[in-house]
This record gives sequence, structure tokens and C-alpha cells, in this order.
Amino acid sequence: MKTRLTPTPSPEPRSVEFPETDELAMLRAWYAGMPVRKAVERYLPDRIGAGQSARGVLGGIRRRLAKVARQLGRPDLARVFELAEGERLREARAVADAIEVLRHARMPTPQISDDIGIWLPARAVATLRVHAISTLADLTVRIPRRRQWWKSIPGLGLASARRIEAFFAAHPALTERARALIAVSPASGIVPWEQLRLPHEVDGSAGAYRAPRATCTLDADNDYQAVQAWLSLHESGATQRAYRKEAERLILWAIVERGRALSSLTTEDAVAYRAFLRRPTPRERWVGPVRPRSAPEWRPFSGGLSARSTAYALSVLGALFRWLIEQRYLLANPFAGVKVRGNARAGVLDTSHVFTEGEWLLIRAIADGLEWSYGWAPEAAQRLRFILDFGYATGLRASELVGATLGDIETDARGDHWLKVVGKGRKAARVALPPLARTALDRHLVERRLPVTPSRWRPDTPLIASLAEDGAVPITSARLWAVLQRFFAGAADLVEADSPAVAQKLQQASPHWMRHTHATHALAHGAELTIVRDNLRHASISTTSIYLHGDDVKRAQQIAGAFGNK
Repeated sequence: MKTRLTPTPSPEPRSVEFPETDELAMLRAWYAGMPVRKAVERYLPDRIGAGQSARGVLGGIRRRLAKVARQLGRPDLARVFELAEGERLREARAVADAIEVLRHARMPTPQISDDIGIWLPARAVATLRVHAISTLADLTVRIPRRRQWWKSIPGLGLASARRIEAFFAAHPALTERARALIAVSPASGIVPWEQLRLPHEVDGSAGAYRAPRATCTLDADNDYQAVQAWLSLHESGATQRAYRKEAERLILWAIVERGRALSSLTTEDAVAYRAFLRRPTPRERWVGPVRPRSAPEWRPFSGGLSARSTAYALSVLGALFRWLIEQRYLLANPFAGVKVRGNARAGVLDTSHVFTEGEWLLIRAIADGLEWSYGWAPEAAQRLRFILDFGYATGLRASELVGATLGDIETDARGDHWLKVVGKGRKAARVALPPLARTALDRHLVERRLPVTPSRWRPDTPLIASLAEDGAVPITSARLWAVLQRFFAGAADLVEADSPAVAQKLQQASPHWMRHTHATHALAHGAELTIVRDNLRHASISTTSIYLHGDDVKRAQQIAGAFGNK
């Protein structure tokens, strides 16, 4: 990896600074039995004044010592600092011995097979893991060696990139070792469409069903340009991404599997594509885990589509072809009349995409302990809890969550709070802010050291902010997805042994599950169907009614009771 941002640091840096004398004194006092707040006030009084909680100070010191121990190749000592607080008196001697060992130990040379969590900052590590980068070898090989390489990893940021580049500058041999150790996976031939370099025969410039050029209202010379023109009609970023995904899948399939351009597809091709969506084959070419578009492992599918998702894909493609016909770019729509069998029940909500009230309480309990038990930075844990509470209480879409600002909140004459949003189709609306949402907002504003009084708010302050920009820049939709994916994946690992079914749901969860859960719980607690419809901003009440479903456990028990063995 080339270094471009900072000069080479000293030859033997510590990625994590060893705690100072006052910090160690505070830690020893706490292990000896002194209450944590009293220990911090006595030895580190400036930390309390800086807005940190006493437990936050304590947790930070313990995590630093554990990380130093792992960097030194002593995971046994790291575990000493990660024991439950209830064991502190019994482990005080072991902690003191571990500190002395670490104080005099020599920092080892990083190995290419080392986990990135040993050497890199926690925030950078969390982002890299989301993008399937787990070891130093992965990092040196996977990162493009060019300027501003970090921009290909959403959420990483310039500050973390500087830290990473400084680390590799101090250990230049890592890059060459990585190239020798990491075997590059064979190319699948499938790449995102912006990377396609197509021969004239399949780019659509001479498509079989192209309309006469003289009558076309588009400047597009080929299918790619025509589809881009269609996508540009949609101002919503979320809509553009959703429609691009469907168009991209079809173009790739047409070229790779059928050897023809989009504008040469027949009705027989459309029928074959419908079957392909349900079961993309060959699997190794088309299916893989979610990866960034820049990653070599990127694939168009993470699995076969359900009947409902297949119907949605075909409806999007039908709309695309109808528009191309209207612009006189194409003569025919191969997807006309192509239906999906079994989609008549698509209006029934898949209850596996909804958390029960018990499951939601478990999720919130796990979230409450993120910084103490699971190593999250305090500000990241606080933001995650706000996202959960506010998203659950309001039922907002992900795009609405990331776009909301303090200036969008208003209070009516009765004292009720509302959030102004711009939803699907650029429709302006208001969403009710119940007490849970308002309490979560007030708490999060205090955590961000922002005023709670509306008259003192800056209207452009985002409700959910990027941690790297002093709270002035909103989090992106991609980052919101990554943050929740990290949390849900960690929660799944915690509950898998006791509740494998819940763990499976958590592994599949997305931000939109909070909207499903909001609607289901609101109706279960007696909210009227029309009220929930208006708050979710559904065009039809039939859409909202899919959230009206009974408790499957209760239903099974009561029917069994009525028709038991005689």
C-alpha cells in the first residue's frame, strides 16, 4: 500500500497508547473496591469535566489495556481486563501483575496474518469488517493502491485512512508478504455495469428491436446510455439504486448468459429470465454475500428471489421497456404479459421480517450494553440506540431517517410533536413523534452536547449524524445500513446458542425491519388501521392491512385446545 497522507512515523509505534500513571492509579483503585465515580474524581477529575461518564472512562482504559495485550501476542492477559465487573476484587492481583508485564514488554512486529483488530483503531476495524476485510493481508491486497483509496469503503473516512497509512508506513514489508500469501480468487466474469467494456455486438447500438434513429427522442447510442437516461428521471437516490439493480441484473444476464444486448431480447428470453431470478445459476458466477461494488467478490445476487421480489423485478423492467418504447428507442416490450405464479399472496406480510415484542426487548437490552460489554465506542453506541428507538417509534424509511433534521420538527397548538418528511415520489408529509421518539431525541441531543430547547436548535442539524464530522453532516444511507448490519450481526452471535431462530432473523435484518415492526406493534396495541396507514403514508389501506396478523403461537394453542384428541 502506498502512503500519501502522512510522513513515516517512528519505527516502533504503539497503535494504542499505554495508559498513563493517573489512569493506572484510577484503575487500581477501582479494582481495590473504590466506586468508579469516586476513583475517577480522585485521579482523573478533568475527564468528568470533559463530559465523559465515569464508567466510560473506566471502560476506555480497560479496552486499551486489552488491545495492548493482544498486540503483544498475550490474549491471556487481554482476557484479564475483560472479566465481568463483579469479579474485580478477586482479580485485582492478576490485573496488577498483567499491567507490569505489559509495561515492560516489547511491541512485536505485525504479522500479515494478524487480525486488523489487534493493530488498527476500533472505528476503522468495524467499518473494514463490514466490507469483509479481517486481516492485514486482506487490507493490503484488497485496497486499491491509488489516491483517496478509502473512498471505495463507505464509512471509513479520511482520519481513519491516515491512521492506517501511518501504520503501513511503519511496516512496509507487510504489503509484499500479503501479495505472496493471498491467493487471488478467479475472476467470475461478472462486474458492476459501470466497469463493463462491451463489444459493439452486445452494447445495443445495433439491437434487433431498436426503433429508427430518426424518430428517437433520446441522444443515447446504446442500451447503457438509454437506461441511464431512464434512471436520471428519478430524483430519489433510493429509487435510483433499486431500479439500477434490476436493470443491471438483466443487462449482465443478457450479455453473459444469452450473448445478446438488452435491445435484442425476445419474449422467450424474458420467460427464461423470470426462471433465472428464482434460481440464479451457475451459482458461483451470480450469487455471493453482500460486498461493495468495488470488491472482487461482488455478485449481483445474494440468493434466489421470492415470488414477490421476482414480481417486483419484472414490474420495474416492464416500466423500463414501456418508457423506452415511448421514447421511440425500442419497438417492443419482451416482458409484456410475463407474470409470476404464486404472487397472488404477495400482499401477506412475511412475519419473519417483523420482530416480536419480546425479540425487540431483547434487541434493546443488548444495545444498552454495547460500550460496556461489546467494545463499541460510546458515541457509536449512543447513536445506535437512538436509531433503534427513533426508527421503531416513528416507522420512518431509511432514506427519511438519514434526511431528517431538527428543523423538520414542529409542535402544533395542542403540544403534539411532528416530523416533516419527504417520502416516496417526493411527497411531503408529517409523521407523529410519540413520547418514545421525543425522549430518545432529547437523550441523544444531550449525549451530543446539543441544546434540547427547540428555540436554540440549528435547523440544519441532522438527527442522525456522522461521527467523523462533529455532528454537522448526516449519516449516509449506506452507512446507516452498515451500522445496523454490524449491530444485528453481533446480536445474532450473542443469542445463537439459546435462540437460533432469533439469531437467524437478526442475520437477515435490515433497517426496513424497524418500519415493519413499528406498524405491527402499533396495530397490536390498538392503533386504528387508518391512523397507521396515514403515519406510514401508504397510498392504499390494503398495503397497511398486511400488518394485521395474529399471534401464531396463540393461534396454534387455541386451535389445538378446541380440536384436541378426544
